[in-house]
Amino acid sequence: MPSEPKRRALVLVEQAYEDLELWYPKIRLEEAGVEVVVAGPELSVFAGKHGYPCKPDRTFDQVRARDFDALVIPGGWAPDRLRRSSAVLDLVREFDRAEKPIAMICHAGWVPISARILRGRRVTGVSAIKDDLENAGATFLDQPVVIDGHLISSRTPADLPDFCRALIAALAVKVQV
Repeated sequence: MPSEPKRRALVLVEQAYEDLELWYPKIRLEEAGVEVVVAGPELSVFAGKHGYPCKPDRTFDQVRARDFDALVIPGGWAPDRLRRSSAVLDLVREFDRAEKPIAMICHAGWVPISARILRGRRVTGVSAIKDDLENAGATFLDQPVVIDGHLISSRTPADLPDFCRALIAALAVKVQV
């Protein structure tokens, strides 16, 4: 019986990312057998808000949505930088058009807002960006995780268990023990 091709997830990084919101999903996905690639604007080390370093595997220009099964956008202050990158916004739109999972947590909702893909969608995020999400045409729900089609969103690091379970389920990955 042929084995299923390995799933691949793309995680975005920029300066001042929320440490737990990058590393917790990355590690959980790897534990589930998913190949995780981290992409940043350049191949240098980026510091998380709490100082944990992350060196991307690729640059934004070196990755394409067609090569991945899901996109993970961590929060922190990094999304404010990520949303200014046309390469990142193009990636988000490509994932959205292909209806591949886009997982965003905390302030990460800023990136899909700037990609203009949230109109008519149900999402959550940190309460500080509730108005931004609603002004982009989304319906804000104050829940640990909100799944709307291929969009997966959560509020804060406290929601990471629910966020990761939803992401792993969306990839239809059987967790390896």
